[in-house]
Amino acid sequence: MKNAYNGVGVPADGKAIGYEGGKLQVPDNPIIPFIEGDGTGRDIWKASRRVFDAAVEKAYGGKRRVVWFEIYAGEKAFNTFKEWLPNDTVEAARDFRITLKGPLTTPVGGGIRSLNVALRQILDLYACVRPVRYFHGVPSPVREPEKMDVVIFRENTEDVYAGIEWKSGTPEAKKVLEFLNNEMLKDGKKQVRWDSGVGIKPISPTGTKRLVRRAIQFALETKRPLVTLVHKGNIMKFTEGAFRDWGYELAREEYRAETVTERESWILDNAEKNAGLTIEQNAAMIEPGLEQATEDFKKNVYAEVKRTLDAIGASHGKGAWKKKLMINDRIADSVFQQMLLRPNEYSVLATPNLNGDYLSDACAAQVGGLGIAPGSNIGDGYGTFEATHGTAPKYADKDVINPSSVMLSGAMMFEFLGWKEAAKLIEDGIASTIQQKRVTYDLERLMIGGTKLGTSAFASAIIENMVGRAAGR
Repeated sequence: MKNAYNGVGVPADGKAIGYEGGKLQVPDNPIIPFIEGDGTGRDIWKASRRVFDAAVEKAYGGKRRVVWFEIYAGEKAFNTFKEWLPNDTVEAARDFRITLKGPLTTPVGGGIRSLNVALRQILDLYACVRPVRYFHGVPSPVREPEKMDVVIFRENTEDVYAGIEWKSGTPEAKKVLEFLNNEMLKDGKKQVRWDSGVGIKPISPTGTKRLVRRAIQFALETKRPLVTLVHKGNIMKFTEGAFRDWGYELAREEYRAETVTERESWILDNAEKNAGLTIEQNAAMIEPGLEQATEDFKKNVYAEVKRTLDAIGASHGKGAWKKKLMINDRIADSVFQQMLLRPNEYSVLATPNLNGDYLSDACAAQVGGLGIAPGSNIGDGYGTFEATHGTAPKYADKDVINPSSVMLSGAMMFEFLGWKEAAKLIEDGIASTIQQKRVTYDLERLMIGGTKLGTSAFASAIIENMVGRAAGR
């Protein structure tokens, strides 16, 4: 660890967060680097920091505090160091483990490293975690937004986002196409058009299982009832279909006592309702159309039923399975629809990268949009917590923008640190202020009887609403 980053000395009154035995070691005065953000990020950060400091003070009465340490990325970094992402910024994020950031500009023309991509690669931030919940009073385009309360765990390093692709017409693309068409697809009916651009969609058991492990562990710790594996495995059998299979495998291998799969619950329920049910009869009840299937397929389903009853009949039977964490799976396009129609039937979603990207934004749109949607990128012992929206430069320095995304991302950060009392104060303070219809312009213009507040005044209202809610330590 260095004494200074980007020429700025490390605060002497704080301590670095450690990591030992798979757990963060958080002192009472942790040094946490922050990136202010571009455009509206300046206003947002000023307001958010006041809320964070107030929540910690009210929750712990001075026994804990955050020692903030500014690091640089985006326009501020370029104007100061002529670099959009200095190496010292990445090193500080690694050395201090936890980072909070506002929105950053992506310059026209490219040619710079993305902070998010750099940190994901260097710190192996494999889980993008996006909680989506409704705050009463927020205008919504759907009839019953209060039914939305899900946490999305999106795999962050694989799938088409791995960035392995070749441009149409290039020698590299031609080489890949020659290998595919002349070797891998030789003598088959399928061929890839020769003028195609080509991308690779890697999904591995390593990437899948660590993502699903984190989703299951979160569900168990927060007492949520269901983890759904979201995939398009009916079409992409060896990538997204494998994501589903590896997810179930992980649940059985590591969380057998705490979980039950949806199909296992059907088998157990059938057996409990009819003690005389044969293996074959039970199989027919969980697999529609089984009588028309091949003999090999029937034998596989019979074996599944017997294996389930032998393995967990005693431990999960007699209704015990109803108290276990349920693991099921759904096709991605079906989930998109059901997030509109029956969102209350879902709780925790574990998804490959692309599915999670679409799904998290679509869910956020139903409960107020990205302005109040928090997000994080998590790895083992590391976390980056960030606004999910853009920089909105035309509103910069006007004290009008909604800071809730960064504030709620900060609440996620405090949860990650184990400072749950501070996180609760922030969430409750925001909820109470919105219920009072004291909101920033983006929400006020959609409300009847709302009071429009600036960014700083909104923060002050949130802090006022924290009074009397302190949890102590």
